[in-house]
Amino acid sequence: QVQLVESGGGLVQAGGSLRLSCAASGRTLSNYAMGWFRQAPGKEREFVSIISWIGGSTYYADSVKGRFTISRDNAKNTVFLQMNSLKPEDTAVYYCAAKRRTTDYGLEHRYEYWGQGTQVTVFS
Repeated sequence: QVQLVESGGGLVQAGGSLRLSCAASGRTLSNYAMGWFRQAPGKEREFVSIISWIGGSTYYADSVKGRFTISRDNAKNTVFLQMNSLKPEDTAVYYCAAKRRTTDYGLEHRYEYWGQGTQVTVFS
């Protein structure tokens, strides 16, 4: 079994930055792509970003492209989401998730493992 634990959320002013981390434990996530989703109050969960196992492929939602950067440290079984130029509309609970390939990355049901989420609140 795999456990994913997010950290790094918090309260930040618009224009600021946060770095989220997602640490995996239980077993190594070899060959797993790692993604981030978010869910704002009253809205459905939406795809944010994904990175392939080797890190050569990354994808972003249009709403965060150019502001967020996903990366991973496979030796530490950890994936990161650097969020810059944050906006109030980025306020949400952010979840990390794992799946075997980057294909169908926008589809929640394709992900095998999920974390519990970390709250990000951006105020203006």
